[in-house]
Amino acid sequence: MRAAVIGAAGYAGGELLRLLLGHPDISEVLATSRSQAGKPVGEVHPQLAWVTDARFAGLEPAEAARGRDVVFLSLEHGESSRVAGAVLDAGPGLVADLAADFRLHDLALYERYYGPHAAPALVNRFTYALADLLGSSLRGSTALAAPGCFATAAALALHPLAGLPLAVPPALFAITGSSGAGVTPRPATHHPARAHNVFAYSPLAHRHEAEVLERWRQWGGSGEPRLLTHSGPFVRGIHLTAHVRFTRPVDALEAYRAAYAGRPFVRIGAAPPELTHVVGTNAVLVGVVNGPDRLEAEVLVALDNLVKGAGGQAVQAMNLALGLPETAGLQGGGLFPV
Repeated sequence: MRAAVIGAAGYAGGELLRLLLGHPDISEVLATSRSQAGKPVGEVHPQLAWVTDARFAGLEPAEAARGRDVVFLSLEHGESSRVAGAVLDAGPGLVADLAADFRLHDLALYERYYGPHAAPALVNRFTYALADLLGSSLRGSTALAAPGCFATAAALALHPLAGLPLAVPPALFAITGSSGAGVTPRPATHHPARAHNVFAYSPLAHRHEAEVLERWRQWGGSGEPRLLTHSGPFVRGIHLTAHVRFTRPVDALEAYRAAYAGRPFVRIGAAPPELTHVVGTNAVLVGVVNGPDRLEAEVLVALDNLVKGAGGQAVQAMNLALGLPETAGLQGGGLFPV
């Protein structure tokens, strides 16, 4: 298959290229970037210098998409809305967007967090591609909206809870590494501000809450779960903790095991997960600790924000949409220590 990554110069784009270049069913990968056009991919992503001699192309998105089996949009929020119509009209077999532009079908909810949508007519063409929950139901999709990194961790923590007797809607504390802020430096992502520091941001207004809330409503959950986002002094990963109270005793560990039985990238256990155990992988580690009376539980989730939270999940969703083995190109081990 022939793939294209439009906007491949960022961190998520680099992960997509790494995974696609090693994918057994991908024979050709085109990488485009307006800012890096003509430069070797290995100069911008030095980890790829050993596996490709390709250069970034400066093609327009529609031109890059023409004749491709799959096209990934790895652009800043808002850019996907600007180019998606032309990309879809170019006729690729599958389009997968990694930005937030098409993750929400509820336009009122979208406007609450992002403002008016720039391409509302295209929203319903995209399927929210939470691969570890939707699995084979993604087969045949032609346009995918890959979930956000915080939203992936939160959704996987919340999904088994939607049908349980909750005393109150859950609140989820999550902390992310600096790579989640993107490749362009800003004051809050500059090393002296980030190292040896932890700080909260976007209180009561993080944009990934919109995705979480839309899913929660679809699953029949009551109330509004809240996402409490923080920045940590590490590069990769998200670690999320939810404290849950029930109105009657519940074996939460068994509920999670049942919910994710057979899902190849989700591992459930009773021990709290460690972030370094998932870095570089498409895996999700979920720890579930029952309280002694089973009227409360703690749910802990660890994942790599650039793989499971971005490029890896997009490739997993591509595999499912195109009828390929779900784990194709995603079975490599992680990096430890990091």
